[in-house]
Amino acid sequence: MASKSKDVVTTYDVDTYRSQFIGARRILSANDQKRIKLVLTARKYLGTPYDFGAKYGQTKTFDCSSFMKWIFDKYDIELPRISRNQAKEGKYVSKSNLDTGDLVFFTTTDSKGEIGHVGMYVGNGMMIHTYGEGGVKYSTIESGWWDEHYVTARRVID
Repeated sequence: MASKSKDVVTTYDVDTYRSQFIGARRILSANDQKRIKLVLTARKYLGTPYDFGAKYGQTKTFDCSSFMKWIFDKYDIELPRISRNQAKEGKYVSKSNLDTGDLVFFTTTDSKGEIGHVGMYVGNGMMIHTYGEGGVKYSTIESGWWDEHYVTARRVID
C-alpha cells in the first residue's frame, strides 16, 4: 500500500488487516495477466544483441523468431522457430484490433515480399522485437519502416 507520509510503497502482512478485509476482485483476466507477463519478460532482454539465425535456447543473442519463441515458451505457448511459420499460429487479428501480446509480422529487405520478421505488440502502436543494431528494442509500427512493411498479426492468447 502507499505510505501516508512518504512517496514509497509500504508492505504489511495480510493478517494485519484480516479483520477489516471485505473482499477482493480480480481486475485482469488470466489471459490479460499472461499478456502483461510476456511484455515484462521480454523487456528484461532489452539491448540483447541481434544475431540472424541465433541458436534457440540461449539468451546471449536472439533473432526475431528465436526471441518470440523464447518469450512465449516461458508461458507454455509453443511457437515454431521461423517467423513465417509463427504467422500461421493462433488466429488472424486486424491491425486496428491489436492487443498486447499479439504477434506482428513484416517483410524485410531480404524476404522478397514474404514474412521475414516478427515482433510482439505491447500497446500504443509499439512492438518489442530484435532487429539490427541495438538488438532487442521497442519500435513503432504506426509509421516509418515497420508501418510500410507490415503484413499481418496473429493472436495466440484468446
